[in-house]
Amino acid sequence: MCGIVGYLGHKSPIPLIVDSLRHLEYRGYDSAGVAYLDDENLLRIYKASGKLINLENLLPPELQLRQLGQNGNGHRHIGIGHIRWATHGAANDTNAHPHTGNRSEIAIVHNGIIENFYEIRQELQAKGHVFHSETDTESIVQLLESIAESENDFCKVILKALTKLDGAYALTAISKKHPNRLYAARHQAPLVIGVGQDVNGHPEYIVASDAVAIVQHTNKLIYLKDGEIAEISPEGLRLMNFKGEIIEPVIETISTDPLTIDKKGYKHFMLKEIYEQPDIVRNSLSGRLKSIHQPIWLLGDTPEAETLFNAFLDTIDRVVIIGCGTSYNAGLVGKYFIEELVQVPVEVEAAGEFRYRNPFISPRDLVVTISQSGETADTLAALRLAHQKGAKVLNLTNREDSTMAREADFVMPVRAGVEVSVAATKSFTAQVTALYLLGIALAEKRQAANPEQLEALKADLLKIPSRIETVLHNTDALQAMARKYGNTRDVLFIARGVNFPVAMEGALKLKEISYIHAEGYSGSELKHGPIAMLDSSIAVVSVLTKGTVFEKMISNCQEAKARDARVVAITNTPIPPALQNTFEDILEIPESLEQLSPLLTTIPLQLLAYYMAEFLGKDVDQPRNLAKSVTVE
Repeated sequence: MCGIVGYLGHKSPIPLIVDSLRHLEYRGYDSAGVAYLDDENLLRIYKASGKLINLENLLPPELQLRQLGQNGNGHRHIGIGHIRWATHGAANDTNAHPHTGNRSEIAIVHNGIIENFYEIRQELQAKGHVFHSETDTESIVQLLESIAESENDFCKVILKALTKLDGAYALTAISKKHPNRLYAARHQAPLVIGVGQDVNGHPEYIVASDAVAIVQHTNKLIYLKDGEIAEISPEGLRLMNFKGEIIEPVIETISTDPLTIDKKGYKHFMLKEIYEQPDIVRNSLSGRLKSIHQPIWLLGDTPEAETLFNAFLDTIDRVVIIGCGTSYNAGLVGKYFIEELVQVPVEVEAAGEFRYRNPFISPRDLVVTISQSGETADTLAALRLAHQKGAKVLNLTNREDSTMAREADFVMPVRAGVEVSVAATKSFTAQVTALYLLGIALAEKRQAANPEQLEALKADLLKIPSRIETVLHNTDALQAMARKYGNTRDVLFIARGVNFPVAMEGALKLKEISYIHAEGYSGSELKHGPIAMLDSSIAVVSVLTKGTVFEKMISNCQEAKARDARVVAITNTPIPPALQNTFEDILEIPESLEQLSPLLTTIPLQLLAYYMAEFLGKDVDQPRNLAKSVTVE
């Protein structure tokens, strides 16, 4: 993984491909490369480790010209490009994509993981193939070259190769023997084809792993499904399945508005996205929470879908929430809220564990899959497993055009807009808001709470955006704390109750972008192990909210203080004067109902992580080793 672009048309391919790759940079990557066929039908490849600028500096000036026309040999302009997040082999020039075989006749770019690549590699080496990289991708292209020795139809070459591959892949290929053709195939990794035309009316096609890379050129898209191959040529596009059967392509028209990428004057995308959160919550509530006196409208598409979903909610015995990373933490907030309010059991599980343990799932379970991108490999596999076991799936996603959104029974868009920074912030807030709405809707359908309680929750939820704005307008104390604790090497985040997942999310944010070791714990677990670590070198960030566990959290903080830890309080209620010496710093935030407080307590933790990473000079938006859309296991 991480980002694929391919082009066939009348424009110079390399400037277009590099520009499109730039729109995928937010996904996180460590090398980049391009390949194209020149006027003599020679395969040319340029690649470099590091950022796209390193690749651009390698390109000859003539490749950077944006021009229309045809190559001297009459072939249309064709090329492929890739930004790579390393899975097999170090992040260096050799392992960067595109890859080619020994005869330099075929070049491919690939997202995913080929699980049996080593066996394929050994088999081909025994036949005399020489490998130059450590990647699983090179095994694919060497296999293609081997099959092409005895097969001229390149679609058949691809089909034969794919039958030998185990794992996930989205790949795009070009071949010297077929210079007017661009090939694409998908299995368990996203791939989309843009269908458009240039200013002179010539048809053109752009293949990419994300529509973000395409929409500046066309909003007409074909979403490849698992087990499909596309052959793109001057005659048009031919789509087939892995059996070689022709399929009629479905062209969809999408809106380009949600895919706009712009820092809008902020230093980093992460900071911009943190400051967008009041409007994100408003967007998520809009049309769903119309009035405190009206029932929640969840899906927001058609009355028929809403009626069908509401009927299903009446039948469920349990809710199972599945996600990875930040989405998993959001699911934990949902568990606390839904179980307390609705009195229905809720389980939350990491997707990568769920899919491998033969979980008990019944048709009376509502399975909720949460994924910002809608393409997270483990969560997508969990969705499919839930379907196999007869459950209905509700997908919470930020991308309505994603694979998960297409395969789920019900979809609830979280409406966060495109999130560029690798570290999730506004998508977490949007996911939690969506889970609150789901919980209230469940309570309404099952009459699990009295109307006054539900109206109070709705009224407080409507006030959350303005309260977030209050936190965002008063960041001086957080910036001072970031400078004060910026050189701390270990930080514990503690909380209890519904804010325990917020402590986990706060720790995740800090470690993701600052590389400071951080862990999130329930305050009750402090004395069951972590307290052994505490001394004057460790900071303990505590989330204390007014409600059922406030006094217990104060006691946990005093335990940490007694071990000389530097204790920080994030609180929505004044700390009694007699207890204030427990804390080295205290930050007060607006009060809310305890159940909804995670939407407020998470904001200062996001900002603290951001300011500490900025203080340390880290690459905030693209932290090392991380990818935005994790499309491999």
